[in-house]
Amino acid sequence: MGVIFDYTFMMADLVGSRCGISESELEALGPRAAQIHKDLVTRRGAGQLPFYDLPFDRQTLDDTRVLGADLGKRFSHVVVLGIGGSALGTLALFRALAHPFHNSLPAEKRGNVPTLHILDNVDPHTMATVLEQLEAASTVFLVISKSGSTVETSAQFLVACRWLTEQGARWQDHVVAITDPEKGGLRELARSQGLASLPIPPGVGGRFSVFTPVGLLPLAAVGLDVERLLAGAAAMEPRVTRGDFLENPAYLNAALQFLAYRKGMPISVMMPYCDRLRDVADWYRQLWAESLGKRRDLDGREVFVGPTPVKALGTTDQHSQVQLYVEGPFDKVVTFLEVEDYDRNLAFEACPEAPHLDFLAGHDMAELIRAEQRATSVALLQAGRPSCSFILDRVSPENLGGLLYLLEVQTLFAGGLFCIDPLDQPGVEAGKEFTYGLMGRSGFEHRGAEVRELLEGVNRRQL
Repeated sequence: MGVIFDYTFMMADLVGSRCGISESELEALGPRAAQIHKDLVTRRGAGQLPFYDLPFDRQTLDDTRVLGADLGKRFSHVVVLGIGGSALGTLALFRALAHPFHNSLPAEKRGNVPTLHILDNVDPHTMATVLEQLEAASTVFLVISKSGSTVETSAQFLVACRWLTEQGARWQDHVVAITDPEKGGLRELARSQGLASLPIPPGVGGRFSVFTPVGLLPLAAVGLDVERLLAGAAAMEPRVTRGDFLENPAYLNAALQFLAYRKGMPISVMMPYCDRLRDVADWYRQLWAESLGKRRDLDGREVFVGPTPVKALGTTDQHSQVQLYVEGPFDKVVTFLEVEDYDRNLAFEACPEAPHLDFLAGHDMAELIRAEQRATSVALLQAGRPSCSFILDRVSPENLGGLLYLLEVQTLFAGGLFCIDPLDQPGVEAGKEFTYGLMGRSGFEHRGAEVRELLEGVNRRQL
């Protein structure tokens, strides 16, 4: 079965006209959808959308697997230094495909492959405590930054470099650079210091980079099958490049989400009913938010658009968020991630001392979690709240590759519907420049002064 998109409970004939989408509303998008598809095909053919072709890049796959295998043999610990798109995809796939306690297992029980630590923040307590668990001689750092100057990653690198040196290691032997193939501070450092390195293809932004060495190298280094991951994405490609948007799951869900947004539902909840898919929702949150939240449209007009992505986890958040989803404002669309086969299962047997639980006897845990998902979707339906599902027959590299690829194409198509550029992120630049100024980077002194002047002139209200 692979990955199936079920949008039954998005439609007005079941949900009602207030929040449901009618067939006529979908059909009305037809001409616009056709134009967006034509534009995407043209831009892909011109080399402007290289993420489409990443699953077919055999050279990068081979280079990544060779270096990954080498790191896996030479080191016991792999540490990713990166943030945003340089970390979220890796984290999502590692959690989904590796043993849930991979880093805690003895080496022989994890197949004698390294542990993987993904440091995606500059909280000093977290990084210090991770380093305390490691030894320099057996640790390699993957420094990941497309620009080569990401301030958080740069700061992490400085800490790692000093830590390695203080433990008597030659830091150049313990650092791999993943960055732009030609330019940037990290690429210059790799050249001058002879660092092992792999390129991030030009034109592939961070949030679309999971199928580049950004995601592939750390996963390959800890023994995960990245070839199967890319094979799943490649198998999904024909399905998400169909011209008829009603037969294309990526285009269709983008259209449904867009129409729901226009009906007053700007909050997009992703709710996996599987612990292993928990961080897929986190990866999707960046993809959807950074791509679609824009001040200006393609004509430069102020529009201030963008759905707000929210992550949840079934069944956990049935006991924390579903109350809001069922009875709160009519402003949410829920996307479930369902799994048919959980690979493991636990049966319920009667306990004579607890007869009130006899109704569970003869059932099992996989049956229960699937029942709870169905129950939640029906509760939403009866309350007039729309939902849809991506159904995976099992959690596998192929299915994860296909799902992530589908969501990337979905996001690009949604950008066309919203008439914005889904590949830029101008809203994060001001914060970057203010940070550079506050930290004393040359050329940004005026931005630091701007922040200090504003903060000093504010009458603080604190208790």
